Amino acid sequence: MIKQVTLVLDPESAADREKIIKLAAKAAGISSDNISEWRICRRSIDARHRDIKVNLNILLAPAGEKLMPEFSPFRPLNVTRSREVIIIGAGPAGLFAALRLIELGLKPVIIERGRNVSARKRDIANISRKKIIDPDSNYCFGEGGAGAYSDGKLYTRSHKRGNNLRVLELLCHHGADRSILYDSHPHIGSDKLPEIILQIRKSIIDAGGVFLFETKVTDLIVSNNRIKGVITHDNRKFLSPYIILAAGHSARDIYTVLKKRNIELEFKPFAMGVRVEHPQEFINRIQYHNSPSVKYLPAASYGLAKQVEGRGVYSFCMCPGGFVIPSATSSEEVVVNGMSPSRRNSPFANAGIVVEVRAEDIKSWFSGGELAGIDFQRETEQKAFKSAGRGVMAPAQRLADFVAGVFSTTLPAVSYFPGVVSSPLHEWLPNFIGKRLRDGFRLFGSAMKGFLTNDAVVIGVESRTSSPVRIIRNEDTMEHVRISGLYPCGEGAGYAGGILSSAVDGMRAAEAIANKAEEKS
Repeated sequence: MIKQVTLVLDPESAADREKIIKLAAKAAGISSDNISEWRICRRSIDARHRDIKVNLNILLAPAGEKLMPEFSPFRPLNVTRSREVIIIGAGPAGLFAALRLIELGLKPVIIERGRNVSARKRDIANISRKKIIDPDSNYCFGEGGAGAYSDGKLYTRSHKRGNNLRVLELLCHHGADRSILYDSHPHIGSDKLPEIILQIRKSIIDAGGVFLFETKVTDLIVSNNRIKGVITHDNRKFLSPYIILAAGHSARDIYTVLKKRNIELEFKPFAMGVRVEHPQEFINRIQYHNSPSVKYLPAASYGLAKQVEGRGVYSFCMCPGGFVIPSATSSEEVVVNGMSPSRRNSPFANAGIVVEVRAEDIKSWFSGGELAGIDFQRETEQKAFKSAGRGVMAPAQRLADFVAGVFSTTLPAVSYFPGVVSSPLHEWLPNFIGKRLRDGFRLFGSAMKGFLTNDAVVIGVESRTSSPVRIIRNEDTMEHVRISGLYPCGEGAGYAGGILSSAVDGMRAAEAIANKAEEKS
């Protein structure tokens, strides 16, 4: 009979697979020699106390028995001659919508403004080497979306809207390490994701799906409140009664198209701040209490959140053993984000520290109406560019100096490869953000002794945490509230935040279309 056991181990024992199976067999009351198969189905680290523990949940199959398959198979149908569904954007929402469509017998036609994931890598390298930002192929745009080259964290705060596990299963099917199925904070890594994305594209094309790279949607064809198709930058028309709009949170021109077509939008609260970077050993020392077991543990992470003057101030996209990266989508703006490779072996740890932004905070920008948040983002990003004054270099300040309101005459080494310039962020950041950040950092320093130090640096600006616009849809049908056949989804539509939740949202849109198509047939 299949047995399931829970072990609570010290980090050294948890790193020894032979010891794990012996202890698991003992806990199950069987001999380790009598086990045909075993696997971890849940793993988490409890570092709340000095005596750090690793919690493992393990399945065991005695001799003569087998464990059930670890995940459900991917079963694409041949959709070469099937009804077409246009997908705008090849980020997580778009790609997983396409995978689900071909499971359901519909043909995805994916229109992506950027390049494929391999060509995109060269464009990203040029940001540092040649100080050139291609507005259509960068850290935000191109196959895989913003997630492809920015970390690959797969956890989400929301478990209400869809099947998170199915997304993880599909990633494993396309080459992700199976640890994402059982780790409490699954992570793939920015070095591994591009190959997985390439395999996803192969699955879609093999089933009959179509990709159109370097093709920008510039208009929608709408008649009598029904979607009819799209027009691209080269004046081609692509017709379909079903369009999944998964353009991502930085596709600002798409919002302009929607507004021109009187497609209902609304301002959505978002967050903005800075990226803070520490030496990873500092974070390890704080989080692991100077434990000698640190060599058996992954690079430590943290999660921080406080209320300051009625607004949330919190850490976002924490990247242990990672790098700060340039995420602007046009010249004369500076935007930063974070990423970690799969091994998380950089000597730096970084996280976005951001402040909640509400409509009342940016009243003076509301001449732009529903797009006021974009105007506010853009203005702050341009301030960051002017403050650094050197292309894609970013403005930076030592953390304790920022909190004290003191200009940093020198800066420590940082992971941001285009380079940083000393800048008084405390002076030019919008006051309602800067003041709350400084107060928040003081509170974080009290909660994590050693966090508030001048050996850490803040780099500006972290402005693309999520879309400041929501494309209003009916949550039951996933369609836009007025335009039949238009399915806004993912981060750009204002309904997700990260790879996992965006992928889930895209799959939900695909299922909604399949249900509607079946009703009409």
